Amino acid sequence: MLAAYAVQVEQSRGRRFPEPSHPYRNDFQRDRDRIIHARAFRRLEDKTQVFTRRYSDHFRNRLTHTIEVAQITRTVASALGLNVDLAEALALVHDLGHPPFGHAGEKALDAAVRPHGLSFDHNLHALRIVEDFEQRYAAFRGLNLTFEVREGIIKHSRDYDAAEHPELAEYLLDQRPPLEAQLIDLTDEIGYNTADLDDGYEAHLLTLEQVRAGVPIFERFFREVAQTYPKAPDKLQFNEALKGVFNRLAGDLITNTQVVLKQFGIETLSDIRLYKERLAAFSPEAEADRKQIKSFLYENLYYSPSLAGEKDDAERIVTALFNCWMENPSALPHYYQEKAAQGSLPRVVCDYIAGMTDHFIIEQYEKHCVGKKSSQE
Repeated sequence: MLAAYAVQVEQSRGRRFPEPSHPYRNDFQRDRDRIIHARAFRRLEDKTQVFTRRYSDHFRNRLTHTIEVAQITRTVASALGLNVDLAEALALVHDLGHPPFGHAGEKALDAAVRPHGLSFDHNLHALRIVEDFEQRYAAFRGLNLTFEVREGIIKHSRDYDAAEHPELAEYLLDQRPPLEAQLIDLTDEIGYNTADLDDGYEAHLLTLEQVRAGVPIFERFFREVAQTYPKAPDKLQFNEALKGVFNRLAGDLITNTQVVLKQFGIETLSDIRLYKERLAAFSPEAEADRKQIKSFLYENLYYSPSLAGEKDDAERIVTALFNCWMENPSALPHYYQEKAAQGSLPRVVCDYIAGMTDHFIIEQYEKHCVGKKSSQE
């Protein structure tokens, strides 16, 4: 039984193009499956999360991160009585619009299109992927996802201003998204904060001493683990302590959101949509822990000198390839040349690059930029 404030699939606003119901899957389950079978979803396997494979094949990529966030989201949504099918679909699609090379690639791509009066936003790009770029069905373009999934793609992590984005007017920009969507940004943080500590330690970019000294919540759990398993290897003690951090954040998100809903008398989905702010949240204590972990990761991992070279390479490759095709659009594949002739060349080049995997963009860079430079020399 779902809570009264959960999204009921029977009350979905439906799809842009009506389809007959499926005999044994509801609409949100079908959306989840369409996302999993999308080409853009498969490409996440070769898109950087934080670490490239230069360090190890064991580290998270965009795809494995997405799967982990989906697991966390299912657990939290179920405990809150929410629609798990919708929440899972939103977790699986939440990173679909990310370009290659992680946040460094996104930063470079946004900078490249700014002089042309454009911007790059991975949430809006994800919406365009599922609405237009994926071509799997004869009856319509895109995946024809339900309104609730499309709304959650753009609203799960931020609010968009209707005056700045009139193209999003249908998505109730003056209202809050359902709790199923509100969870995603928070479960995403639980996933990558704990995973990045783990991968950073595995990569020897973070030491156990660093993490213990810089992340108080980790230190609290580590002390307990060291007393319980005094002879266990450091790595296993690290794992146990990190599990404690993970459970603390996920459990707090559940219990605090329940408290908030009760405190403000939230009973229906309409109450959630019309409330002045988002209601899914950590407690003040857990929020302080979350911010502290994130601050530690920025100071000690994300801006680590060991990763600086890869970030520089990512920005250089994205920028050079964008400029190369802007100067010589005839070097684009024929399909993208046709799209550029019908619309905006900068947007078409941006879209093409955003869809690439790390491997493919390096291949294209070497073909169109490095090869061109060598021939000129």
